[in-house]
Amino acid sequence: MYINGEWEEASSGETRTIINPYNQEEITTVAEGNVDDAKRAIDVARKTFDQGDWPATPANERGEIVYNIGRLIRRDLEELASLETHDSGKTLEESRADMDDIANVFVYFGGLADKEGGEVIEPPIPHSTSKVVREPVGVCGQITPWNYPLLQASWKLAPALVAGNTLIMKPSEITPLTTVKVFELMEEAGVPAGVANLVLGPGHTVGDELAKNMDVDLISFTGGIETGKKIMQAASSNVKNIALELGGKNPNIVFADADFETAVDQAMNAVFFHAGQVCSAGARMLIEESAYDDVVDELVNRTKRIKLGNGFNSDTMSGPLISADHREKVEKYVEMGKEEGAHLAVGGKRPEEPELQDGFFYLPTIFTHCKEDMRIVQEEVFGPVLTIETFQTTEEAIQKANNTIYGLAGAVFSTDICKAEYVASKLRMGTVWINDFHPYFAQAPWGGYKQSGIGRELGVQGLEEYTEVKHIYRNIQPEPIGWFK
Repeated sequence: MYINGEWEEASSGETRTIINPYNQEEITTVAEGNVDDAKRAIDVARKTFDQGDWPATPANERGEIVYNIGRLIRRDLEELASLETHDSGKTLEESRADMDDIANVFVYFGGLADKEGGEVIEPPIPHSTSKVVREPVGVCGQITPWNYPLLQASWKLAPALVAGNTLIMKPSEITPLTTVKVFELMEEAGVPAGVANLVLGPGHTVGDELAKNMDVDLISFTGGIETGKKIMQAASSNVKNIALELGGKNPNIVFADADFETAVDQAMNAVFFHAGQVCSAGARMLIEESAYDDVVDELVNRTKRIKLGNGFNSDTMSGPLISADHREKVEKYVEMGKEEGAHLAVGGKRPEEPELQDGFFYLPTIFTHCKEDMRIVQEEVFGPVLTIETFQTTEEAIQKANNTIYGLAGAVFSTDICKAEYVASKLRMGTVWINDFHPYFAQAPWGGYKQSGIGRELGVQGLEEYTEVKHIYRNIQPEPIGWFK
């Protein structure tokens, strides 16, 4: 772990073995922190923020440090990508793309550091000035998931540092390796001791302490909805700021006039990329009835050809699920779909190839003849499982797409741009793609409506999450009011 500029073991001496989900081989061991470690890191971050120089460091200097972190990530891209593939099971090609995006996040926020200087307001009171400034929120607790370990960390680390905060990062206990590495790079880039602290360990101990500790001013969490609710409750201890990204059940609407090849290709990418372990996965497909048979037939045929395997093999299209427990969760949802009356068109079981038996693999799966009230349609499976429904009218497509507790992302495919724009305007989601699926970039905000979360990451809005707004009013010609004599 990394606390107050020093690398150290957990106070208890406990460790955790990190395994490769492809074959369950041991990669390494890491420190296993506990509540005491979390409290110590919080105390350091609190003291560093209240008594240290980081919040008052000129914004352009903070920005230069954050920019340099991005430069170092590019320098060590291959090492980081390899670590990520070992740790998470995703393909090396995916991991390389992630690292490039991660470097872009640090570069973007580094460049944004001195561009958000507040604003001057023309007050309605004579002989006065009024200005709005943004100041760092304080001590930030940050909890990241296992599916995009370093990507999600970058979305939190870069804006928090640029804004002048101190922080404690807790990565997922099962995929911490690239986060450990990036803290080495942050140290090399010149992040002062005590500003950024790393505590490894379980969510129910370390994460819970970050959420409820009175000295933490903001808690940022990406993960499951039930954990997010618990974090909200714990954060009420001192009414701390919260930023939550809690996943989604993201609709992919395909109209009959969509470009067939593009719609099918994007639908495959939407749901089966990284074995469906993506918060914005297009796991719920809505196809206009007249195009249903052709689209489904092609999807099923292509799904049968997906090559599962080692993420380091160039011909691997999809890696394993992250763990045995997670695979069991996916399997339970597949059984639930069968019981609910959905038709299993392809997949729905573990692969039979001998070389895949040691890993946590599950075949890409498609359910057809689904109804919108099925649990498999409404709940986030977070695996390679696609449900398909039909619609007849544009309004029906909109109604079905919005009929969920989530509102993270969605897509619409149509060559009628006016129709596509209309549908996009009616979808209650934080991101809507037209004739595409999954693009995101540092300059655009990311987050959801409804129970997909609170707040935004990336973009100017992502930086604002890590600031407090202060209004400063000045009376240029002060004189007695004369109200009380």
